[in-house]
Amino acid sequence: MNKKEIYTRKDIKVNKILKFGEQVTGFDVPVLNEREIRAGAGSLFLIMFISILVVLLKGNFLMLKYAVTIFLTDIVIRVFVNPKFSPLLIIGRLIVRNQVPEYVGAPQKKFAWLIGVVLASTMFILLVVVNSYSPITGIICLICLVFLFFETAFGICLGCKFYSIFYKEKAQYCPGEVCNAKSKQDIQKTSGVQMFIVLGFIAYIFLAVFLFNDNFNKRPSELFETVSHSQNI
Repeated sequence: MNKKEIYTRKDIKVNKILKFGEQVTGFDVPVLNEREIRAGAGSLFLIMFISILVVLLKGNFLMLKYAVTIFLTDIVIRVFVNPKFSPLLIIGRLIVRNQVPEYVGAPQKKFAWLIGVVLASTMFILLVVVNSYSPITGIICLICLVFLFFETAFGICLGCKFYSIFYKEKAQYCPGEVCNAKSKQDIQKTSGVQMFIVLGFIAYIFLAVFLFNDNFNKRPSELFETVSHSQNI
């Protein structure tokens, strides 16, 4: 075997490792499994949300610094190495392993995760390296939470929405086939009665706040102490 063949084989092995998305029969572009992506996003959302709560309630940034480090490390692996080696996506794959894959186009996901790399890097530099906090880190954390929540709860990739604007081309194989214009099925349509119920529910919440806010604002007492006190009276 000559040197050229050796280098060629090495290049093939490297290309198999350093790639983005999987080639699946029937799809024109590399794809990823949306189900494991949502599971990974949900795991990251939970970590980030709890970390931010700890900051708000206790003023302790330790957990948030670890969360940001995990976020940056994981998303760098996804974008610059291979999504199949992302720890959070591997965990997501294990969680949804019994579910049928839902394929989504890899190009728009890579663009969305590049946005994530920028956000995570900024947070890491300001919060971990510089060891500072400011409205900038707060806003970035909020943006990340919104992106992760929409991905997890609704299957909507907000970062992917900018793909078509930036590249001037239509994204392919979007979750729920939202890239393809089509008429809604009856089960997807919202009637006037349903909209009225939503508006009525919002009005109900405002009314509850107006009428019961003072009572709700009272600190709860320990249940068994309350029962014991009532019996003594």
